[in-house]
Amino acid sequence: MKTINVGYAFCGSFCTMEKSVEILENLAKEVNITPIMSPIASTVSTRFGSVENFKARITTATQKEIITTVKDAEPIGPKKLLDALVIAPCTGNTLAKLALGITDTSVTMAAKAHLRNGKPLIIAVATNDALSASAKNIGALMNTKNIYFVPMAQDDAKGKPTSVIADFDRIGDTVKMALEGKQIQPILL
Repeated sequence: MKTINVGYAFCGSFCTMEKSVEILENLAKEVNITPIMSPIASTVSTRFGSVENFKARITTATQKEIITTVKDAEPIGPKKLLDALVIAPCTGNTLAKLALGITDTSVTMAAKAHLRNGKPLIIAVATNDALSASAKNIGALMNTKNIYFVPMAQDDAKGKPTSVIADFDRIGDTVKMALEGKQIQPILL
């Protein structure tokens, strides 16, 4: 699959950043990756890790500069740079923007630009409100052509009853199926 070009975008679900960077590092051994980070993901360090460390690992694994601006994400569409685009983690904020067609970040512009080519967009949900405020946006996106979801489950049903996180270990398999035009099943674990 080293001839496959995959965009890999990060949003600000900080508790999942470490796992997502690990997945990118492994995926980069199989496919060519173009890294993309939202403004928040590319500038904020938290108790879950240093943004400088994450960015260094991402650029080392991909051997590419990270796209962090709307301007730099826009050519993804006209230049047909990607075969697939992964958003992992995809926050509730980004889900809402995608569902409503808002393109005000590097990640949402990358998605819009990429989708215009009829290629798969793979979403790995990570949000505390997936089963409340974000549920309608997940539903709308599940019913949208060329959008595929990484299998997901509640991560803490008692402590955070509306929170859902994708199984990041299934991102690679989801990409392979999406490239064939198929949604990996089951979506809900």
